[in-house]
Amino acid sequence: MMSKLLIPPLDFTMWQLYLCLLVGLAASETANYEPFLNSKKTYEYKYEGLVRVGRELPDLVESALKLRCTFKIIGESTQTFVLQISNVDVEDFNGIPGKSAFSPSQKLTKRLSAEFSQPIVFEFSKGQITDIRTAPGVSNAVVNIVRGILGFLQVTVKTTQSFYELVELGIHGVCQSSYTVEEDSNAKELIVTQMVDISNCQQPAALYRGMALAPEDKLSKQRGESVVSTVKHTYTVKSTADGGLITKAFAQERQYFSPFNVKGGNSRMLALRDIELLKVSDTTDKIVTGQVQSRGNLIYKTEKDLKPIPVVMIYLNEPVPKATPPRSLINIQMYTILDLIKRLAQDNIYHMDSASSTDILKLIQLLRVATLDNLEQLWKQVSVNDEHRRWFLDLVVEVTDERILKFLETRFKAGDITANEAGQALIVAFNHLSAEPVSVALAQEFLTIPFGKSQPLLWNTVVLAYGSLVYRYCVYTDPCPITVVQPLLDMATSALSKTSEEGMVLALKALGNAAHPSSIKTLLKFLPGYTAGAEKLPTRVQGAAVQAFRLLASRDPHSVQDIVLNLFVQRTLPAEIRMLACIVLLETKPSIALISVISEVLLEEADLQVASFSYSLLKGIAKSRTPDNQHLSTACNIAVKILTPKLGHLSYRYSRNMHFDWFHVMLFLVSSDDLLFGTSADIYMLQNESLIPTKLMLKGKIHFIGRILQFLELGVRADGLRELLAGKIPQLKKDLGITDFATIIKILSDWQNLPKDRPLLTACVRLFGQEAFLMDVSGDSIQSIIKSFSPSAGKESKVWEKIQDVQKGTSWHWTKPHLVYEARFVQPTCLGLPVEISKYFSMVNAVTLKAKAEINPPPKEHLVTKDHFVFHGINTDLFQCGVELKSKMVIALPWAFDLKLNMKEQKHEMNLTPSKTVTELFSVNSNVFAVLRNIEDPTSFKITPMMPEKEDSQQGLPLARILPTSRDDQVQQPSQYKNELEMFDKSCKLNSCFLRQAEDSEVKFRQCAVAKIYGTAVCIEAEAKRAHYLHEYPLYYFLGRTRFSYQLEPVKGAKPIEKIQIQVTAGKKHPPGVSELMNLSNRVFKDIRNEVTSCGENNLSNSFPASQNLDAIPEPVVTVKALGLSPPAKPLGYEGIAFYLPTAQRDDIEMIVSEVGEEANWKMCANANVDKSHSSAKAHLRWGAECQTYDVSMRVSAACQPESKPSIYSKINWGALPSVCTTIGQRIQEYVPGISYIMGFYQKYEKNPERQAAVTVAASSPETFDMRVKIPERTFYKKAIPSPVDLVGFEAVNFTMSA
Repeated sequence: MMSKLLIPPLDFTMWQLYLCLLVGLAASETANYEPFLNSKKTYEYKYEGLVRVGRELPDLVESALKLRCTFKIIGESTQTFVLQISNVDVEDFNGIPGKSAFSPSQKLTKRLSAEFSQPIVFEFSKGQITDIRTAPGVSNAVVNIVRGILGFLQVTVKTTQSFYELVELGIHGVCQSSYTVEEDSNAKELIVTQMVDISNCQQPAALYRGMALAPEDKLSKQRGESVVSTVKHTYTVKSTADGGLITKAFAQERQYFSPFNVKGGNSRMLALRDIELLKVSDTTDKIVTGQVQSRGNLIYKTEKDLKPIPVVMIYLNEPVPKATPPRSLINIQMYTILDLIKRLAQDNIYHMDSASSTDILKLIQLLRVATLDNLEQLWKQVSVNDEHRRWFLDLVVEVTDERILKFLETRFKAGDITANEAGQALIVAFNHLSAEPVSVALAQEFLTIPFGKSQPLLWNTVVLAYGSLVYRYCVYTDPCPITVVQPLLDMATSALSKTSEEGMVLALKALGNAAHPSSIKTLLKFLPGYTAGAEKLPTRVQGAAVQAFRLLASRDPHSVQDIVLNLFVQRTLPAEIRMLACIVLLETKPSIALISVISEVLLEEADLQVASFSYSLLKGIAKSRTPDNQHLSTACNIAVKILTPKLGHLSYRYSRNMHFDWFHVMLFLVSSDDLLFGTSADIYMLQNESLIPTKLMLKGKIHFIGRILQFLELGVRADGLRELLAGKIPQLKKDLGITDFATIIKILSDWQNLPKDRPLLTACVRLFGQEAFLMDVSGDSIQSIIKSFSPSAGKESKVWEKIQDVQKGTSWHWTKPHLVYEARFVQPTCLGLPVEISKYFSMVNAVTLKAKAEINPPPKEHLVTKDHFVFHGINTDLFQCGVELKSKMVIALPWAFDLKLNMKEQKHEMNLTPSKTVTELFSVNSNVFAVLRNIEDPTSFKITPMMPEKEDSQQGLPLARILPTSRDDQVQQPSQYKNELEMFDKSCKLNSCFLRQAEDSEVKFRQCAVAKIYGTAVCIEAEAKRAHYLHEYPLYYFLGRTRFSYQLEPVKGAKPIEKIQIQVTAGKKHPPGVSELMNLSNRVFKDIRNEVTSCGENNLSNSFPASQNLDAIPEPVVTVKALGLSPPAKPLGYEGIAFYLPTAQRDDIEMIVSEVGEEANWKMCANANVDKSHSSAKAHLRWGAECQTYDVSMRVSAACQPESKPSIYSKINWGALPSVCTTIGQRIQEYVPGISYIMGFYQKYEKNPERQAAVTVAASSPETFDMRVKIPERTFYKKAIPSPVDLVGFEAVNFTMSA
């Protein structure tokens, strides 16, 4: 019998004790993964960070930087820890991956080791770093690297969920994170994967500069991005008794950048961070940290001044020449700046040094770190020298904080700069200024300084520029305080109370620039229907108030829609106000319901000016293909179909808008979504019962990288001129003839009697969407301009002073450097290093005028040098690692000439000196480089072309075959085109050109047109080298080494020419030999002078009736001679004579060009005539020996059948042609089938006439046309092609043209 186990009874207290023991035992068995650091322990880790920048394609050069170190985390208290970094090692890379190796960067290693050795303290609790403190001397760049190291501790671990999302703080800002976790219960390890969405952070650490005036286009961004970033962290967390211990942390970050769409090719930045635990030990010694200061939390800190310009790296406190170092740091900076100013001025006197663009950026960077006292001391030294003064004033405006405002304020109050200098400096300074509260407050002071009002154009500049500054400030400040715009509101109200038309217009335009929502109430005071008496204001003022809503349309579209729609429907308002209201209304991107309201109004509209203009606006948008009009174009298309029956017939005599844009087209078989690039342009012509427009505006936009930049707008208001002429030319409302133009010229030439109380014209210019220039042209201003050129003005006229200097034989030179734009996007990486995308566009303009005096060195005659830099990579004040696109364009003109004008006898002569050396008229050079720079050794930078000179890759394509047949085709090897290139090479040798394949992906081209008579040759040189995968990555069509030049060269072996003389004689005098020339013309064109024309495509071989007396010697309209003079030899060259032979039935124009010389017989004869009775025309060109060798004919004729479609028929016939023309024609003909296929044409083989090409264009509707093209052996055709312009008036006129 089994014994029973007896359990003694337990009281309640004992049960509680057992329960606690069981819970404790269970808890000891549960893994704890919450990140924890024991304050009594020391944790030692090894660290490796790598950043690479390149294209991620084989055989292309990349730049890279690697940082290795070990670090210890030592507990100081429960939540306070010390970071000790040691064994720092920096290596850099500049070469082809797999073929080059990293090399040590010893000086940079030493610099970083010194800063890392200083104490670093941080606060840490539950996976969150709340504060970082360092010694005062640690640079911001090093603190950010520390943030990158400590970032591996910033992780949120949840074991109850395998997937979770959080909004949390990190080095990129406060961003969305997505976590996945996977546990290895045996090893008691948790694998945590974190993906960070840094594209939409609540509090981003990224920084934009220079992008405020290029608003984002959300619809374009839906199609693709120009910048895409991905961030992934992987943690291994081990469970310990204290909590979770991070034993491994790996981070990978990629950023893809393209100036177009990243899917069409890109530059890639790869950042890798690898941290691994080495050991954990007990802390034995207490760390003495000394004085430390807070540097903030883990979020990356970007310096607002962004001191390091990415394409240059210099010591900001080191003199350029080290021979005589100044005593203090301030003097060192000043010495460096002054030395650069003097060098730039000297290098660009009487010529332009196109290699000085980098020095300009260096000077800007040095000026940006100078103090206000430095700037004042520099001004004292440079202001006495005109060249130094100009260079300083043109570049000091790039100091983009309050220092430049204080400096200019001192100049305004002291009056030690001219109004012209002040205006140029202020407009650049205000528009490049960093829009901070202190800057806006200081800028307001310029509205009260008397010097700013001393000249009308300067005052306009001050007011408009302040409005632009307010706009940029409000872009990044929400809500934007009313105090910043209050001075402009007060100015508008004051001008209204004084009924000052000029003051009201200026204030309204400035309010339009500012686009502050609080200005709407003030704007309504100037609009009829909202304020009593506003209808009595001048139309010009009301129009300025309406246009002030243009930028507000995007900030407060609904309020603006209500206001301008109310204006548009008021039929009692002037037509101009309603048309301007319609422009603004459509810029608010209205809904389809609102577009239908506009349609209903136009269906009942009686004012044809308003109807025509509004209809053309809708029609232009209906055809638009840019993303910003994606939805609006659909609504407008419906409206146009409704309105066309009533308004489609209106002609160009009425107010109109013409809209052109390009986005949805195929370029090199590249779809628009691959480029995300396009352009658009608008021409607004507002009329009011007169042929002279009341207002004319031209606007251009660029669509790129998901943004819209309105780069330029020109506007002219001519109502003053129209009113002046209306009373003196009654038929101005109907039509204008030759006599009317003569009357207009006579009225305007009487400038002393022009009205002085109101402007005849008002000109305005908008740059980047902001009104920057406003000028009224009145009788007084015309009178002052004319007087300035008068000798009686004496020393009071600067213009006449310069004219006198030139007459005395002195020379004059003007140079203006200008940083057109600086756009920067800075984003932190997981390493704590900033990846930057920067675009710089600088320009230097120069004009040299010399008379008699010799200049040494001889002028290079450069007019414009434009430099474009694009940088992508890591940019800190310690080092730079990335890729750069450098592009330079130079435009030059040889101005060595003298001019003699004889107005009485209408004889003019110009003498040019032939170029004795190679002179570039136009050149473009660009390339992409992988770059490495560091501040410890700035002169030993590494800059290597991304495509190395020795190319082993077989992936490239010659430029001659840059047009593939299909994007999906396989990339063909260059050997397939070898024979074709050789054939082309042979065919060009006879014509001084060659196209040869230097390497697998390189093409060189050179062609010259030689004029031995003038001792000069005009040559074109082109060289291009391209990289891989052109079919798949359209970006690579644009990247690579490119060089193009158009230059003058002396002809080798030709007889030296002393000068080239051009003589122009106008009038009725017969030059010698005119009878012989006319006899030649009669013989050449005898066969076509007696032809009779009939209509239709099949009868165009016939021609015009003759009714001309061939025996009479006509009077030449103009005679031109271009001679090469080389005494004592006789002149050689060419002589041209033009005749105009009008009759009642037709007008004839004939021109004969003949070679001048004893044995010369080359001549070119051209004849063109228009038959007035048959509305037909023709032209014939023959040239060669006595005009008999080569010939081409072109014909034009009107259609006869009224029932036929309005059409244009063109035909060209040719006989014998020079071999170069034949070669080029054959090459073009080879590409015609492929290009026609791309453009959507059908094609078929037909036996068409030889030596003939014909095109028929028939209008199938007011919006479309059909086209048929015939060449020998092929016919191409396409129907319903959208017309870029309205085919207005074609409904009533049948027109056929042949050529």
